[in-house]
Amino acid sequence: MTDDKTRSIDAAALKGLAHPSRLRLLELLEQRGEATATQLAALTGENTGATSYHLRQLERYGFIEDVPGRGRGKERWWRAGSFSMDGDRFRRDPDTAQAAEMVLAQVVRRRGAELTRWLEESRTTPRAWIEASVTSSSGMRLTRRELTDLVGEVSAVLDAYRKRARGRTGDTPDTAQVVVHFDALPFGVGEADPGGADARPAGSGRTGPGGPDSGGADRGGADHPG
Repeated sequence: MTDDKTRSIDAAALKGLAHPSRLRLLELLEQRGEATATQLAALTGENTGATSYHLRQLERYGFIEDVPGRGRGKERWWRAGSFSMDGDRFRRDPDTAQAAEMVLAQVVRRRGAELTRWLEESRTTPRAWIEASVTSSSGMRLTRRELTDLVGEVSAVLDAYRKRARGRTGDTPDTAQVVVHFDALPFGVGEADPGGADARPAGSGRTGPGGPDSGGADRGGADHPG
């Protein structure tokens, strides 16, 4: 991938991604930033040859890319790209349903793991970084058009910051690997659990390690990546 826009993947790319080792490698690159096959093999416990093969497959389908100007000889440094997938379309297609379910289940598992990791790390995270971060959960009643606009506007902000951060490495001063989770989900419009639409009252609340906030934003919150 050569641009900073989020790319929508096709069925072939989805099937190429739906492999436990590849999902794990992509997760590590998003969490930790740029890395070599040797470094990633040490983290996963796989041999370097197998790791290199899976990295090449991820590159083939556009999920990761080589870092220009980094590495010596045959050594290659890799970084994660940005992509989106039409999970609903893929899940409804028998040819891609299994791969889609696997990838989406990994996304859900990963988000829970990242939040759990943050709860542990935040105990010793410098206060300045705590104050700069946030965990946020909001409930509101929107039209379909408003939901589309919300997703588009937030995605545009994320794309702008992703572009700004492009090329930064782990030794870039005063930076951290920041994970951003963003979901905007319309509950209660499907067939399952129709009574759950108003399980939480409309309105908003933002929470951080210190607990729910009764009013505005709690900037003492936390984290998502890459």
